[in-house]
Amino acid sequence: MDDVIITHQLTRKYGKQFSVNGLHLKVPKGSIYGFLGPNGAGKTTTIRMLTGLIRPDMGEIHMFGQAFPKHRISILQRIGALVESPSYYGHLSGRQNLKLICTLLNIPQKKITEVLQIVRLLPYADKAVKKYSLGMKQRLAIASALIREPDLLILDEPTNGLDPAGIEEIRGLMLNLVKEKEMTILLSSHILSEVEAVVSHVGIINQGSLLFQGTIGELRSLSQQHLLVEVAFPDAAYHSLTDKGYPVVLHGTTLQIPIKHENEQREIFHLLEDYQIRQVKIESHSLEQIFLDMTGRGSSV
Repeated sequence: MDDVIITHQLTRKYGKQFSVNGLHLKVPKGSIYGFLGPNGAGKTTTIRMLTGLIRPDMGEIHMFGQAFPKHRISILQRIGALVESPSYYGHLSGRQNLKLICTLLNIPQKKITEVLQIVRLLPYADKAVKKYSLGMKQRLAIASALIREPDLLILDEPTNGLDPAGIEEIRGLMLNLVKEKEMTILLSSHILSEVEAVVSHVGIINQGSLLFQGTIGELRSLSQQHLLVEVAFPDAAYHSLTDKGYPVVLHGTTLQIPIKHENEQREIFHLLEDYQIRQVKIESHSLEQIFLDMTGRGSSV
């Protein structure tokens, strides 16, 4: 699978503060790449560099095998982007707003009906945008990004502020675009659970640095089971396990021990026989918890 986007040591500072620090992104062709991180992590700054809105202080960007911004015009002609909150003329209809965009970009207006159909706004095409719901406005924004028939679609927080039904609509739209139009999609979000169902690849950024990059399956493999064992003599039980090399966290009378396989579980129970086991639970961390832990927003427990 070829990479549509490759960055090397991509860096951007504001004053003395790094907004993006030495970023190495690889976005495979045909993927839905979830670019995840808390607000202020550097996602939008990265997207603004990828779309030529700002220049990096250091580093390289290659898209479609070409250096950017050296081949800026030919690259941008293959990209559709929704960056931050787009503005529209509220008194004009969705169709009229798209006509203005076509005029500005010198694009034939014949595509307007097709993109409105793709985002399921055709029945509301002649309705004033000020009467659109937030979800409809987001879909209109995606329609404007699709108007030039891009190979790469870049969406900055496309589900932000949407209700569950609106989020599901955007998810379905992205899946259809990849399947039917063979697009590559880079979308940013600060909530993993909102995009987990659709992304094939993930990059997690915090404080400008990339903490993880890989497939969603590779991220799921980081989910590790923990054994929670409540005992009558926790201090002695704790030392019994740590003496054997087990990484144990003690919460009151409960021992938290990561386990990799059943043999470990049997050995742990054997070591704890003399400490009066009261209760046993097995806990698995969700992907959301892994994400929160990586970005420093998880609980300390």
